Amino acid sequence: MKIDIENGKRKTAPITPPIAMSIAGSDSGGCAGIQADLKTIESIGVFGTCAITSITAQNTSGVDSVMAIPVSEVEAQIKSILSDFKVNAAKTGMLANYEIIKMVARVSNDFDFPLVVDPVMISTSGDKLLEIGSEKAYKKLIKNSQMVTPNSDEAEVLSDIVIETTDDAIEAGKKILSMGTESVLVKGGHIPSTKVVDVFVTDKETIEIDHKWIDSDITHGSGCTLSSAIVANIANGNSIKESVLSSISFVERALRYPIDIGNGPGSIHHFATIRELADRHVTLESVRMIITEMSRMDMRSLVPEVGMNIVGATNYAERVEEMAGVEGRITKTSGGVNIGTDIRFGASSHVARFLRESREYHPRLRFAMNCKFNKEIESKIEKIGWETREYLREDQDEKNTMEWGARQVFTGENLPIKVIIDRGAMGKEPMLKLLFETPEEMLSSIEALLN
Repeated sequence: MKIDIENGKRKTAPITPPIAMSIAGSDSGGCAGIQADLKTIESIGVFGTCAITSITAQNTSGVDSVMAIPVSEVEAQIKSILSDFKVNAAKTGMLANYEIIKMVARVSNDFDFPLVVDPVMISTSGDKLLEIGSEKAYKKLIKNSQMVTPNSDEAEVLSDIVIETTDDAIEAGKKILSMGTESVLVKGGHIPSTKVVDVFVTDKETIEIDHKWIDSDITHGSGCTLSSAIVANIANGNSIKESVLSSISFVERALRYPIDIGNGPGSIHHFATIRELADRHVTLESVRMIITEMSRMDMRSLVPEVGMNIVGATNYAERVEEMAGVEGRITKTSGGVNIGTDIRFGASSHVARFLRESREYHPRLRFAMNCKFNKEIESKIEKIGWETREYLREDQDEKNTMEWGARQVFTGENLPIKVIIDRGAMGKEPMLKLLFETPEEMLSSIEALLN
């Protein structure tokens, strides 16, 4: 039977995603501005539209020139979008000059959707992106917003408060809140401290959101990405508070797994969250393959009394829920081993937590397992010539053993140590923890240990 494809027609299956609008400047380097906004909005499952306020000549090293678009053309873009699209949320970024800010403040009076104002005034590389005298025009725009997202430098300009501490940031946030918006997020990345503290302020609550510094100079576009992630999450129907918390995690991952491009620092990874989801199937199958191959090696002699787990993290994993392990662990039987009930993400607690903390120091580590440890195994490790580190539980000064143990081993180490010895304690079985970058490395190492 011959099927006539040429005369046939395939049916379409359209979807109707939420829609967000960004009113901001263009970044020719693609790391920040409209380009970062649209990539971020799309990665969160929202359709992005835009009105371009200015054209910049910039790259990963800095901004070479800025040219504002005529205010009438910016307004025409906004009106064109609103005449055709049902916009669910909007944001502003770089608005370039007083006239554009004043126009956006005027047209936003009629917005029937939430508006997030990101008062972009200075680029990450230190270049001024706003005409002198334009700061005051922002106050009228802020009155029409549901949220404002300044960094500490921008919050200083808007509030006339010098920000050197988190308390200063809270005071500045409250002053900006009094301008008529519903919420303010003062970003803490520019405030000297041992950790990053973002301050979220509403008329009902003040929340300090603290997180670790990420040791990177690749931060260009992080502010644009955060505000556009917030807008996308709001467009998806989340509350402002939920959107803020989710978006901060989104940007942390984008900063943690950057893209090495250009002669400057590079770009944050706007699609890192999508890449993490896309990587899950391959990771799950890698763990299945490891377990299948190790079962053929007769790994019974390596299984500790408390059971073994083998864990695989996606390339972009930040949480235990993004690591696949054996549900119920691998246990010894009279004739071999029992592989638990299933392999799924979030199944492991102990080994996954150790791997997660280890990745804080060496993000390329992706696979981990726990093994029996005794004098015979220690002798084998010495014969193979593996470099090892160990930690002693009697030195433990905090509750979470897995995280504490990883920190004891990796703090100050430039090279990833892959063989970790835990000699146990009263009521705690001695254990060997093995860390690897690839499934193949894990299998060859286990084969060497068994042989």
